Parts: sequence; C-alpha cells; structure tokens
Amino acid sequence: MLRLALHTARHRIAALLAVVCATLIGAILITCIGVIAESGLRSHAPANRLAPADITVSASQSYTPSGDFPVALPERAGVPADLAGQLAELPGVRTAIGDVSFPAAIIDARGAVVSAGDPRATGHSWSSTALLDDARISGTAPTGPGEIALDNDLATAAGVSAGDQVAVSAAGRQGNYRVSAVVTTARPGGIFFADLTAVELAGRGGAVDLVVLRTDAGAAGSVATEVRKTLDGSGLLVSTGSEIGDVEDLGASAARSLLPLLAFSMAGTVLLIIGFIVGGASAVSIGAQRQDLALMRAIGALPRQIRRFTAAQATIVALVGTVIGLGAGYLVAEQFRRMLVSIGLVPSSLSLTVSPWPAIAAPLLLTVVVQVSARCATWRTSRLPATEAVAESRSEPRTPSIVRTLVGVLLILGATAFSIMPMLNRSEIGASATTIAGIVAVIGLAMAGPAFVQRLSRVLARMLPAGVSAPTWLAVANGRGYALRMAAAITTLAMTVVFTLTYTFTQTTMLAATASEVQDGTRAQFRISAPELGGVPGDVAAAAAAVPGVQTATPVSSTTVLWPYQIVDEVEAESESALVLTGAAPEVLDLGVRTGDLAELTGATVAVDDGAAGSRDASVGSEINLVLGDGQQVKAKVVATYARGLGFGTVVLSHDLVAGHTTTGLDDGILIRTDGTDAAKQNVAAFTASRPGLVLDDDPAAALGGTTTVSPELWINIAVLAVLLGYLLLGIANKIVAATAQRRNEFATLRLIGTTARQVRAMMRREAALICITSLATGLGLSVVPVVLLSIGFLHQPWPAGPVWLTPVIAVVVVVITFLTTDLPTRRLLRTPPIEARTQPS
Repeated sequence: MLRLALHTARHRIAALLAVVCATLIGAILITCIGVIAESGLRSHAPANRLAPADITVSASQSYTPSGDFPVALPERAGVPADLAGQLAELPGVRTAIGDVSFPAAIIDARGAVVSAGDPRATGHSWSSTALLDDARISGTAPTGPGEIALDNDLATAAGVSAGDQVAVSAAGRQGNYRVSAVVTTARPGGIFFADLTAVELAGRGGAVDLVVLRTDAGAAGSVATEVRKTLDGSGLLVSTGSEIGDVEDLGASAARSLLPLLAFSMAGTVLLIIGFIVGGASAVSIGAQRQDLALMRAIGALPRQIRRFTAAQATIVALVGTVIGLGAGYLVAEQFRRMLVSIGLVPSSLSLTVSPWPAIAAPLLLTVVVQVSARCATWRTSRLPATEAVAESRSEPRTPSIVRTLVGVLLILGATAFSIMPMLNRSEIGASATTIAGIVAVIGLAMAGPAFVQRLSRVLARMLPAGVSAPTWLAVANGRGYALRMAAAITTLAMTVVFTLTYTFTQTTMLAATASEVQDGTRAQFRISAPELGGVPGDVAAAAAAVPGVQTATPVSSTTVLWPYQIVDEVEAESESALVLTGAAPEVLDLGVRTGDLAELTGATVAVDDGAAGSRDASVGSEINLVLGDGQQVKAKVVATYARGLGFGTVVLSHDLVAGHTTTGLDDGILIRTDGTDAAKQNVAAFTASRPGLVLDDDPAAALGGTTTVSPELWINIAVLAVLLGYLLLGIANKIVAATAQRRNEFATLRLIGTTARQVRAMMRREAALICITSLATGLGLSVVPVVLLSIGFLHQPWPAGPVWLTPVIAVVVVVITFLTTDLPTRRLLRTPPIEARTQPS
C-alpha cells in the first residue's frame, strides 16, 4: 500500500501541493512553540557577578500549587546570615560569603546621580569582593558605617578617589561617606559597604540574600553533596553550574517561567488552525482522487485499505513540508525571542535552549493531524458500495449529511450562547470567550456549510430572471450541485474574517477598558518616582506632603502575589501583579469601592476585586491566604471590595503587609494630589528638582497601567495574529487554487459543448463573487454577536474599541485573494485545448 501511495503521489503533485504547504507552515509554528516551551523549562540565565562562584545557597524562589507547574517568585527571599560561617567549616570550602544586594547610587558634586547599571542592586558587602579574582584594590577595606569602596568605573564617573568624601543614597537613605578604597575589576562591581553595614541596609532582619561558596580545585561536586546533606529539610536551594545565573538574576528566572505559559497559551489556537488548514488541504487532495479511489473500490479494495492508502499518501507528501519547516522553526523561535526582548517581556540575557525534541514532536503531531484528516476525508467514499463510488466519482453527494448539518447548527448556537461570558465575567478569562466562541462558530459553519450553500443556491436560482446570462446561471447551479466544494472555500474565508475580528477586537477592547478604568480611577495629579535610585527614599512621602498646595502624598508600589483558591479538588494559583497602598489610598485613587473602606488598609489587610470576591467567597471581614512575592505565606483580612479590578488588578495589598517582603524595600512612586492651583504645581516641581534622583510625572495614570501605548502582551497577540492570519490566507489560497485546478475536465466539457473561454472566466468570476459575498456575510454575522457582547460587558457600549479600518481591509483582502486564486488557475487551464485537457489527470 505504501508503494502504491508513493507511486500515485508522483502523479498528483498539484493536488497534494496544498498539503505540503499546510504542513510546511504547521511544522514551523509547532517547532517554534516547542522551542519556546522547552526554553522556559530548561534554559538558564548567564551568571555575571556570581560567575566565579562554585556553589550558591538561596531561599526557594518558586511556589508550586498541587498538581501544577511551579510559579516563579520575583522578590528576593533571605537566608540566615550565620549560615555562611557554618558552611565555611565544611571540607573543601575555600571561601563562604554572605552576599547582599540593595539599592545604592552615587550623587556627584552637582547633585546628579551617577549611572551604575541596575541601581536596585548596586550596593554590596565588602566580603563580596572575594568574587573578583582579577581585582586590584587601591586603599583599605571599609571598616565602619561611614566608609565605602567603589569600583573604578563609578569612582571615575563621580570624579573621586580613595580618601575623598562622596554623597551616597543607600537603601533610600542619603548620607556622606568616605571612599576607603577603589576596586579595579573587569567584572561588575558597584558600591561596597562594611559587612555589618550592608546587612543592615539590606533590611532583611539580619538575613542575607544568599551564601556564595568558592571551593578548592576539583572539590565543587563533593562540597555540593555535603552542603545538601547539611541543609536537608531546611527548604533552602543549593545551586551549581548554570543554575547560578538563575539565582543571581531573579528577573530572568521569572521571565523564563512565563515562556511555557506563553507557549501553551498559543498552542491551543495554533494547533486548532493547523488542523483546520491541513484538514481542508487533505480534503482537496482527496477530492482530486475520487475517481482513483472509486476504481480501487471497483476492483475489490476494502474500505480500510482505501483509508490506509490515502493516509499513507498524505503522510508522505506532508513529511516533505515538515522536514523543510523544522529548520525554519528554530529560526522563527529566535526571532520570536528577540521580539520578546524588544518589548521588555524577557531580558536579553535569556537565551533559547536548542535541542532535537521540538523537531521530533512536530512531525509526530503533524503526522497524527494528517492521518486523521485524510482518513476522515476518505471515510464516506471508502464505505460506499463499489458501483455507487464509481457513480459519484465525478460529482459529489447531492444531499448533505443531516447529522453533520445538525451538529454544525448546534455548535453555532452553542458558540452564540457562550459569547455572553464577557457580560458575566469582566476579566481576561471572560474576554477570551469571545475568540473561542468565534472559532467554535466557524467549526459549526464548516459542518453546516454545505447545507447552507445548497439552500442559498436554490433560493438564488428561483430569484434569477428568465433572461439571465449563461455564466451567472452556471455559477448559481454550481453552488447547488457542488455545495461541498463551494462551502469549503466559504468556510475558510469566513474563518479568516471571524478570527481576525474577534481576536483583534478582544485585545483592543480589553486595552481600552483597562486604560479607561485606570484613568477614571486616578485622582492624583502627579507621581514622583526615582528610577536612578532604585526606588523612592522613605522620607519623600512625608516631605512631599508638607509642600504648600499638596493635599495628599502617599506611596504606591507594585509587587507579585499569588492567591491560591480551590476549584473542585484542585488548588489553582497564578502569579499576578498587585498594587501596594496605604490607608490614604482613597485620597488619590478611586477603585470603585463596593463594600468596605480602603482607608482600613493597615496591618495584614487587603482589598479584592468584586468579581473575584464573589467567585472565591472573600467578603469583607473574611480572611484569605496569600503567597507574597518572596514566597511568604500570609493570612490577610479583606477590608474592601472594588469594581475596577480590570484596571487595578485582582488584589490590593496594604503597605504594612508587604513591608520586608520586597527585594528593594523601597516604594515605586509617590502619588500626589494638590489643590489644583498653578502655585501648587510649581511647588511640587521645585521640590522634585531639589532632591537628587527624583522624577516628576504629570500623568500618574500612565504609570499605573492606563496608557494608550501597546502593552507587551498585546504586542505578542498582534504578532501571533499576524502569523496565524498569514497561515490562514496561505491555506485559503492553496485550497482555492487546488480546487480550481481540479476542474480541468469540467472546463473542457463546457468548451466542447460550445461555451467560450470568456464565458468560463465570467462564470468563475461570478462564483468568486458569490463566495466573497457569502463568506463576508457569514463571517461578519458570526463575529458580530461575540464582539457586541464583549463591548457591552467591557465598555458598556455596543461597538468595540479598535481600528475602524480593520473590517474594510479584511474584506478587501478576502476579495483580492478569492479572485486572484480563482482567475489565475482558470486562465492557465483554459490555455490547454479541451480535447487534450480531457485526457490529462486532474
């Protein structure tokens, strides 16, 4: 059977080309997703400052819900400071360092902040210089709270040397320090404080960030084993080799954990569309061989042999496209990583993990898809009696399957009912129902399409006037007699319309709703931040509140929180950003409080989104369990519920609850509300200018997330949409071209009975027009309900937010593709004399 399939495929290249193209792009997409997913599971960030370390001991930076993937925690958790001395006594340990990092910045004589890489982690303890093998030290080690050492680049930029005085902002506290030493090194340095001073400034209650061990030559493995035995049961993490980079760069580790989630979120839609396109391409190729299959049935081939033959043939040609697509998939994955870096979702230091596993998985998945689609496309023909199969080999069933039509109608009705989700659940989950409803509705259209096209053609036939032209009559008659063929083109084009409109308007509407909520809920006129200092110093809020004309000045920050909750028998927990506010929050923010009072945000308290409160039984006065960004599990009392959760997040934490559980310990910004006068504005500007490192922003809503710029998540969705849309359009073009190319005998017969080539082209243009009108009408019809319900639920209006030009542009694209892919192969076929065309295989 394999030999026969291979021999037949050589003579059906044109019909099987659609399968090759569909699997080529499918292999690229699946391989790309596989590389992204594997990189999230196996890649490591490169170590920089900690590169000379042999072993590190740190607190676990992940939380694992039962039966789920670990969730990365981006806030640094500490380890006991005395652990360094304990581990230093182990055999083979040369140096044990209690390492800390905290915000620090040099302020030069002009009051300007000297740039020093990441200001959130520039301060270190003097003992950390043991990581600098190539260091040359000019001076002596800092011995007290008033002394520091600088790396050579910082000292040069600040214009100081050993023995000079310099102003330093360390952990939000500004003071004058004597430079006791200058450290010249090729590795990242920073500002070095006396060990006890550094631990105090880090603010971890005597803990350190991690313990770094350097071992004797060749002893790293045995020492690591002893360290693990010593710390068994402590919950601390022992890292060696490439794992050290993840310990050093928590941002890269957290970003890495996003990659599997991103890949899996794309995989569902991508695999569905791949199955749709490959299935359609297989149906076209099988349709071109119906005569061959009928003859095989006539000479005694069994139904299972027919299905095995078509599946083998489709798999052979699919492997050609798959092999070519595998290598391209790795290149596309690297471009996708660069896009993620450019939009700030992952750091540039995070590289992809390249292995053969995605290249193994992609052919297996595509083989399954091709096998299933080919067998399904051949199912009816393989089960027909031999005589009936021969009779139908040049036509198609006149009556579409009632069961298939009924299932399609039920899917469309179910999708329409599912579209109401955004009105019931005003969240990302509710919004995702819009896209899902559109795709399900298109699947229903694919099943009910032949019956719909046949009924429509009958109605059009009855409406045609008596003197209608022959091309028009033939076009309508073809729709009635070849409903399956025309419905296949209509369904794929309609899917393009539905997918583009629902996917795009879901993203733009959510973005607009989020921006609107933040804009409407922000009562502050200004925001003060200090990016060059690693965070806002602790005394800025009180000082700003004393500025004439200022009514309220309150700190605001964001952190990461997990809210574990139970669904059926499983615990769900997703990492999400949460605002950190004080009891003065109602003065600067209006979160749309439903119950309770935000003024009670003191101590171990939180406020929660009204929708989440209802679904998770978290009413005012109840206690909920949370996991903070450093992994600390806490109980917090709910003091308020609010309506603007889309803009401000599901959970708002009190400032007291988060204290001591963030990496820097500093606030992100200060929200300021004034009396609205110009004098107050000038006073705030003067105050900001008087403090080194402070930055004044007169659009605080933008900093809180209510911006008109495109978010990183939206950029990803736009990129995925563009790729999938291109794949859809390519699949449609291949499908229509292949279907048109199979009509060689039909065109030849028409010409032999007197139809001119011009009339055939006119017939095909009218068919194309009928396909365009029907596909656009059905696509818009299936899109309008989900999009309108989404808009009502999120924007309280029946029209979505988004580009007004999108609908006409997609309509033009549909028209252009349909006419080009119909007209060009028709003209090519008409160049062959009709007698010669009748003798050639389709």
